[in-house]
Amino acid sequence: MAKEFDWDKTQSGSILGCFFWGYTMTQFLGGYLSDKVGGDVVVPIAACFWSILTFWTPQFAYLSTDKYVTLHILVLSRVLLGMFQGFYMPSVTSLIGHFIEGPHKSFYTPIIAAGQYFGTLISGSIGSILLERYGWQSVFYFVGVCSILWMLGMRYILIAKHRKKYLPFIMAENLADKPIKKDQEKVPWLTLFVKPAFWSLMVGHFCENNAFYILLSWLPTYFHENFPDAKGWVFNVVPWIVSMFSSVFSGWLADHLLEKGYSVTFVRKFIETISLGGTALGLILLSYMTTFGGALFCMAIAVACCGFHNSGILVNPQDIAPKHAGSVFGIMNMAGAIPGFVGVYMAGHILEATKSWAAVFNQTAGVCIFGCIVYLLFGTGKRII
Repeated sequence: MAKEFDWDKTQSGSILGCFFWGYTMTQFLGGYLSDKVGGDVVVPIAACFWSILTFWTPQFAYLSTDKYVTLHILVLSRVLLGMFQGFYMPSVTSLIGHFIEGPHKSFYTPIIAAGQYFGTLISGSIGSILLERYGWQSVFYFVGVCSILWMLGMRYILIAKHRKKYLPFIMAENLADKPIKKDQEKVPWLTLFVKPAFWSLMVGHFCENNAFYILLSWLPTYFHENFPDAKGWVFNVVPWIVSMFSSVFSGWLADHLLEKGYSVTFVRKFIETISLGGTALGLILLSYMTTFGGALFCMAIAVACCGFHNSGILVNPQDIAPKHAGSVFGIMNMAGAIPGFVGVYMAGHILEATKSWAAVFNQTAGVCIFGCIVYLLFGTGKRII
């Protein structure tokens, strides 16, 4: 798309990053609604809208022949796409917090997160083939159709079965004139906001997401520019295969450590050190690589370590606020979505100004190290609200 519409790296960074403008807006709302009405209701509705927007993206790109009008149209569509996808993770976290008890939350959360890597893997591998054979438009149509089919499946499984299961009880309560009891306990925000553990959670999530979003957004461009003869499917597939397995392994490792008697606080900090520290190491090494194999290996290390985040900070809201996990996660992920547009845009700006990938990788590694230190000093696995 950048080649066809003649975008520079700053404009490409804006297109990639504007998704997270909308993604940030709906994090808290997604968590709040999921805690109140259920994530099984919220997710299919949001999925309906993001599927349609994805499918129609190629049509949005050709609504105008003016380069800058097209740019603004795509920015708007990406913001809306981000808004609807912003409901997903808080809703899932709310579901896990309400229906899964005990230490097994450490296992189920990364299992679900691994699905995101699997989606990236499928879209990256099949998308690369579609891109080479049929053009970039086919990639959006493929992902859009898959999203619509997934949404229909979710609607049947989560809503139809949910109603079938609970309808007899609801009818019985209505006939008996007994009101349905709802949990009206409010989130003690003031108590939460004065806890250093909560803010360490925010900082660590921000720093890890900064690395992840930069890798996700700029990985194909890096390999295309530095290794133009490399097959696109290789660097679009290999890192995400590794991260998928690392995410599941991190969940197993966290559960194993908890079963051995280690505290939740120790396990969360240990796993997050692997995540942030390993990502920083991979990025630093990547800046010195001159061969395709070496660059692919370092990139795989960095992305794989991102997978450990799913058993560290990502599951931590369920530890510190089990009754309000969706709302707390929404606030945390709202902060974590900021680097999606700031970090991605700044990476494009740095590349445009310095022409140096090493500058991007090294500053991203520095941010990861900072986040690791803050979480090690102030993080906790104990319930605080």
